[in-house]
Amino acid sequence: MSCGLRDVVNLEQQGRPSVLVHTEAFQESALRQTSQLGQPAIRRVVVPHPVQDRTDAEIRALAHGALEEILGALGRRPSS
Repeated sequence: MSCGLRDVVNLEQQGRPSVLVHTEAFQESALRQTSQLGQPAIRRVVVPHPVQDRTDAEIRALAHGALEEILGALGRRPSS
C-alpha cells in the first residue's frame, strides 16, 4: 500500500486526479501516511480484506464493485 500511496500523492501533486484503493486492514496506516506526507485528504476507496487469496474472478468482481466509488472519487478534488 505504501508504494501505491506515494504514487497517488505524486500524481496528485502533478495535477493528475488519483484515488488510492486499499483494503480495510490498511485504513489507519493510510490515514497516518497521507497525513505524514502532507496529503491527509487524498481520495481513498476501501475494499474488503484480504485480496491475496482471491481468485481472478473474485478480484474482477471486487474491482467492478468499487468502480462507481472510484469514479465518484475522481469527480471531486480532495479538500486540503
